[in-house]
Amino acid sequence: MTETPVLETRRLVLRPMRITDAEALHVPLSDAALMTWWSSAPHGTVEETRDYILPRAGEGRWRWWTITRRDEDVALGWVSVGNRREGVSEIGYLLARAEWGRGIAREAVSAVIDHLFKAEGHRRVFADTDPDNDGSNALLRRLGFILEGRLREEWETHIGVRDSYIWGLLRDEWRDPPRNGEGDRRSKSGGGGGPPPAQRLR
Repeated sequence: MTETPVLETRRLVLRPMRITDAEALHVPLSDAALMTWWSSAPHGTVEETRDYILPRAGEGRWRWWTITRRDEDVALGWVSVGNRREGVSEIGYLLARAEWGRGIAREAVSAVIDHLFKAEGHRRVFADTDPDNDGSNALLRRLGFILEGRLREEWETHIGVRDSYIWGLLRDEWRDPPRNGEGDRRSKSGGGGGPPPAQRLR
């Protein structure tokens, strides 16, 4: 299992997920509007969130970075990476609605992508989103991802059977990350700017 190193940006610290993040992460995971494009229903209790986080806070085939501010160690969301094969990883992310419109999602996701390509030598990173998840699709496009295909009726979710967009980014296509995550301010989804989660539960 590859380690989950602490990553720092100008405003953020991305550290390994802890079970103690459950209470803070319950806020986005229980947000019905934010979780529309997730494959399972919003969480009803903190205990449900704790049970969800427990295996993710340990070892597994996915790595989970909790997003925090540099001056406050409170979980705002996460970025996750699953190794699919040598040099190829899938990326996902979640950010609390209160943090939308500040460039945090782009700053955090950029930091992880930069680490995967430059420190770990990955050749490809891809993401799986719902075609109607406008916020996440816009964020991935601004990060340089290319829409590679649409998988029909790929996921059975809490809102029905859904298609999937597959987005891909190659190491040679990656540009240096933004200094402070500028870029997702223009993303609009539902009642606010920012990306709903890009990740299907597995």
